[in-house]
Amino acid sequence: MKINLLLVLFFVTVCNVLCEDRIKVNIPTVDSEADYVWRTIIDIDFFEKNRYSVGLPKGDIIEQLKEKSRKKKLTDKDYSDLKRFMKDSIYNADDYKMGYKAVADRVDMLNRMIDKLFNGKYNWNFKRFDIYNINLTLYGPGGSYNPDKGEVLIYTTTKGGFKQYLNPVYTIIHEIVHIGIQESLINRYKVPHAMKERIVDNIVMLYFGNDLPGYRIQNMGDMRIDKYLKSTGDIKKLNDNITKALKE
Repeated sequence: MKINLLLVLFFVTVCNVLCEDRIKVNIPTVDSEADYVWRTIIDIDFFEKNRYSVGLPKGDIIEQLKEKSRKKKLTDKDYSDLKRFMKDSIYNADDYKMGYKAVADRVDMLNRMIDKLFNGKYNWNFKRFDIYNINLTLYGPGGSYNPDKGEVLIYTTTKGGFKQYLNPVYTIIHEIVHIGIQESLINRYKVPHAMKERIVDNIVMLYFGNDLPGYRIQNMGDMRIDKYLKSTGDIKKLNDNITKALKE
């Protein structure tokens, strides 16, 4: 009986270590959602030039703000008008419930993937966070990340749908990889945007291709890294491989 009890305690301990919860899912407040819509409008020129499909609230005021943004003529009054529009006509916390459930139902899968990233052996520093905040939004290009805070912003719909993939894990793990490599690789070597996306997509495919069937590597025109990133072993020395690719 003592041996059996020890075995039970051992397996419980192992499970607690391996299954550590690193994900928190958040429904936005009206203020945070309005702020994100504002930032998206400010960057509308970037999104359009890079051919991103960007979701925004419907309304004449949005079209007017987009046009002012393209001309670099947005004002503080425009920001106040947008916040009032979001509060009076757009925001409803219930609109996020289906998206919340879709992510929450897959937290265990995300935790296993994060463990795999954390357990990788690298010659560079993969930035880690104890908790990743997954913040929902009904707007924007589909996904974004904050490498300083360990936050992921993911687009959902009122019916719990997501851009690009039905399963939100595809986008979330993509953004978590972005967070991990931003400081020690992307910033350090001044990697251009198209190559950065290619690096992230290749890492996701190499680590999680079997778990994420149909995951697509974006074709943004810069494929120089591909021949240096063909196996999980290549991820270990990604700092050296990026240096080689950037010289081409």
